[in-house]
Amino acid sequence: MGFAQEFRDFLTEYKVMGLAIAFIMGAAITTLVQSLVNNVIMPVVGVLIPGGAWETATFALGPIVIGWGAFVAALINFIIIAVVVFMIAKMIMKEEKVSKK
Repeated sequence: MGFAQEFRDFLTEYKVMGLAIAFIMGAAITTLVQSLVNNVIMPVVGVLIPGGAWETATFALGPIVIGWGAFVAALINFIIIAVVVFMIAKMIMKEEKVSKK
């Protein structure tokens, strides 16, 4: 068995192409979700923050300055991505249950 055949078997056995496609789609959806959070959700939240500068919003606790604005944006990004992944996984699991019956 030659190197090329072993490599082809590796790609098919471990579904590397599907993983690569999923990785690329994950990067694309991350960019989309970040745009949603930064351009749609956070401007609404920014109205509630004095000065409207949500990204630079901080909380000073003596000499310690906590930058909570950027953390809130990252948290919202994470929650949206987690919900989307959950919905996709739930849809895939449902299709697997249907196909097994």
